[in-house]
Amino acid sequence: MKRAIPVVVLSIAGLIPVWRYEPSTATSSTSQVAAPAPSTPASGGSSSRVVTGTTVDTEKGPVEVQVTFDGEKITAVRMLQQPNHPQTTAAVPKLVAETLRAQSADIDTVSGATITTEGYKESLQAAIDKNAAAASASPSASASASASVSSKKVVAGTTVDTEKGPVQVEVTFAGERIGSVRMLQQPNHPQTTAAVPKLIAETLQAQSADIDTVSGATITSEGYKESLQAALDAKGA
Repeated sequence: MKRAIPVVVLSIAGLIPVWRYEPSTATSSTSQVAAPAPSTPASGGSSSRVVTGTTVDTEKGPVEVQVTFDGEKITAVRMLQQPNHPQTTAAVPKLVAETLRAQSADIDTVSGATITTEGYKESLQAAIDKNAAAASASPSASASASASVSSKKVVAGTTVDTEKGPVQVEVTFAGERIGSVRMLQQPNHPQTTAAVPKLIAETLQAQSADIDTVSGATITSEGYKESLQAALDAKGA
């Protein structure tokens, strides 16, 4: 009986290394989890692509933009992150309107919002670069962009005489879409100057003249919408 004890002890001791070095099932399972598949644009024959720019950390807070492209054309810009500051809030519509007009990140700095402007332009340029890289990898996208350029049409709206002065817009169409809006005539008034970028941004988002009147610039807004509608009607004629 006493001789049997060492044998049992050795048998148990021999199992210890097996238990100690047994692979962890949890660790193995975790290491084999696949990364999520990258999202792909919805099909439907459209060359529209939504691209997010880099997040730029500024002294005022993070700035990040999301850009919608139709081929290589910028059709919309949305702020995903921006500093919570009145000057930034006032600057963003101007930055978006300038972007849609210039079709690039080469835009003027908004007075009083220099830091936000620089962050905006950096994030915007990153989105433009991403879109260009994606477009170069897709021959069909390049062909669509060429077709879009060939279908461009510029139409001037009627001149609307208001109490503040004449208002006239010029609309550039990319196919059936409103690609950009430019003021040919507008009242020389601070409220008009502040209102115009908002009116243009709203137009590009709504793709029509059915937009809200800008508070404090009712007369200019009404003249703008009338001239805009005339341009839309002339395009369809």
